[in-house]
Amino acid sequence: MKRFVRRAAVTAALIAVPTLFGAPAFAAATAEAPRKTAVVDQAAYETEVVKLTNVERTARGCTALRIDSRLVTAARAHSTDMVKAGFFDHTGSDGSNFVTREVRAGYPKRDAAAENIAYGYKTPQQVVTAWMNSTGHRKNILNCASTAVGVGLAYKSGTPYWTQNFGRN
Repeated sequence: MKRFVRRAAVTAALIAVPTLFGAPAFAAATAEAPRKTAVVDQAAYETEVVKLTNVERTARGCTALRIDSRLVTAARAHSTDMVKAGFFDHTGSDGSNFVTREVRAGYPKRDAAAENIAYGYKTPQQVVTAWMNSTGHRKNILNCASTAVGVGLAYKSGTPYWTQNFGRN
């Protein structure tokens, strides 16, 4: 019950965030009739998030991040978990944190750096803009000690769930 209440509070707070940054309002986590949505190339969207992230980093003196397939695996797994289990949180449905998920994907524990999550943002530009307008997410993106990244995107009833994992290896 405590975990549900915490998730409800976090979700309620985060639902307002996309509206603040101009993203369209998104569907509630309740069952709804399927909506017709444009088909997107998820891998292309994930890659575009990396490109936009690197634009922000290099403009501020950090090196560009390289895509690491292990971090992509961890990020996709977390986005999929949030969609399938119906939650939005840095803590996975099994109690895992981003370090645990990166290690499961084969990434060295000592090099796990950070995680950004978001939902409701329809395009890579919208999600990167939202992260850059959030102090904690921006700090993760502009941490020059990070050298690698992986982005994962999953959908629930047309609503995108994004995860961005960072590493130092």
